[in-house]
Amino acid sequence: MQESHVVTCFLENDGQVLILKRSNKVGTYQQRWAGVSGFIEPGVSAVEQARQEIHEEVGLGSDEVTLLKEGEVLQIVDNKLDRKWFVHPFRFNIKNKDKIVLDWENTEYLWVHPDQIPSHQTVPGLYAAWEKVK
Repeated sequence: MQESHVVTCFLENDGQVLILKRSNKVGTYQQRWAGVSGFIEPGVSAVEQARQEIHEEVGLGSDEVTLLKEGEVLQIVDNKLDRKWFVHPFRFNIKNKDKIVLDWENTEYLWVHPDQIPSHQTVPGLYAAWEKVK
């Protein structure tokens, strides 16, 4: 089973969190809702990767987000993909939710109350990751 370390970032503003619908161009979980996420690159810390993914996927720089919490790593096994994910969850506050600009990895976004996350078709373990940083 392949093991992969990834970050999942929950961006929060006024009690709501941002979820993103993954495009058909990404390698896994197309058309599923997720947080800002990505593989942790070699030699890069999880928090550095989180900030980079936020910049790439939604166009926000470090000065526009504030780290609120780094959660305990969560293990998610996906037998269909023969992969074990090590999810490093983060929660950030963003100053202005109107500044979101999506890149090719996602097709749409929603601001939802965290309790609404499970009512969407999400990547595996998204709500469990939220529970680590709420």
